[in-house]
Amino acid sequence: MGYLPTGETVQRLPLSLCAVRYSTCATIKSQERALRIMDCLQWIGLHPTYTWVRMEVWEESCYWEIKPQVYAEMLHTVLWRWGQCISQTEELLADLSEILIQMDRATQRLEPWKIAVIVVAVIAGLALIIGLLTFYLCHDQDRYYNASFIITNVKYKPQYERQTTEEFRDLSEEIETMMSAVFKGSFLSKRYIRSHVVSLSPDPGGVLASVVLVFKFVSADSQATSLGHINRVLRIRLQTSSNSLNVDQSTLVITGKCLRVQDPRRWTASFGILLRPPKQKKYVRRIIVHEKYGNIVLDHQYDVAVVELASPIEFTSDVHSVCLPEASHIFPENTSCFVTGWGALENDGQSVNQLRQAEVKIISTEVCNGRAVYNGAITPGMLCAGYLEGKVDACQGDSGGPLVNVNSRGIWYLVGIVSWGDECGKRNKPGVYTRVTYYRDWIASKTGI
Repeated sequence: MGYLPTGETVQRLPLSLCAVRYSTCATIKSQERALRIMDCLQWIGLHPTYTWVRMEVWEESCYWEIKPQVYAEMLHTVLWRWGQCISQTEELLADLSEILIQMDRATQRLEPWKIAVIVVAVIAGLALIIGLLTFYLCHDQDRYYNASFIITNVKYKPQYERQTTEEFRDLSEEIETMMSAVFKGSFLSKRYIRSHVVSLSPDPGGVLASVVLVFKFVSADSQATSLGHINRVLRIRLQTSSNSLNVDQSTLVITGKCLRVQDPRRWTASFGILLRPPKQKKYVRRIIVHEKYGNIVLDHQYDVAVVELASPIEFTSDVHSVCLPEASHIFPENTSCFVTGWGALENDGQSVNQLRQAEVKIISTEVCNGRAVYNGAITPGMLCAGYLEGKVDACQGDSGGPLVNVNSRGIWYLVGIVSWGDECGKRNKPGVYTRVTYYRDWIASKTGI
């Protein structure tokens, strides 16, 4: 309705009376009083046919409907001539005041159709929100992920730069087929849709493939959770393949001097930040030391070995893999590298329980073989890293540890292995490392990596 009727008999109002839009209704308890008010208003100068839409008397109740468009004019006139009706009884005055108050309230009411529109809009909005939430939480949606990995058994060709070449298409097809095989045979088989090779670029380890992977995950699954599942599959199913990534979960590269006793039953390998207790501990299955290593204290040539573990390593936030560079790769002089280990913090000091890291720079063999440095002791299978002024260096207990470098794409490579040196952090005596690229082919021949 366009108005709010008053009185106890409001629910018994005739439909015809309630259907008039923009009108107001007042209940007068006495027919006689209603007629007196009618007379008073006529006397004031408001003609009944102009002001009143309808008046009905029903069971001694009088219902009045007044057009609000004439309300302002009527109210002004009534107030101006109010004194003329003072002679009427107090009841008449109260009834007239009630009519004017009801008229004022009625003009402030919303039209019925506007209320209906608002209600419908609110319901539609709620339904839309509920529908979107249901769709988001319960339906699968395509998600796209970028992945990069190195193909180590393929040498880069200039033709790989252009997607239109036959070489690019052939290698891309092989990679996409491999990706399908990787995920179709995993717990993500029902989520994997397809893969697409975006680019092929040169890398020290072979060919770097950038791939877009498309999956269909439940909308409620977080991006972080989905990405974690994808990385897990890639790590497990690719890293154990010698033709995919160049670090096996069961193989370690180390210096030969660390394995003077070559009985695998007497060795275990620890992983993590803390030495005691380690994050992971693995038994050793096989030890392969370079055939030309002399196992003599002062013999540093061919100081390299590989260790095969009895069970795979589980890579975590604290345990990472590292890539092996190609034999032809050159790490230039002054390249920043990082060496890590649990060795002493000073010469002849005690080993530490928490893994430490130091940044050093590669020093050319020519400089390192200078008379003031190592005077020609550096062979092609060695490299120097550190600072000629000393201070930052590997130390006792760090032997066999990795010297690594990260490229512009965030891929870590094994540059060297801590081998020997003259004390720790001594001036003109930088650390000497086994050069991994020099022994790259030997490592591949023993491990297939």
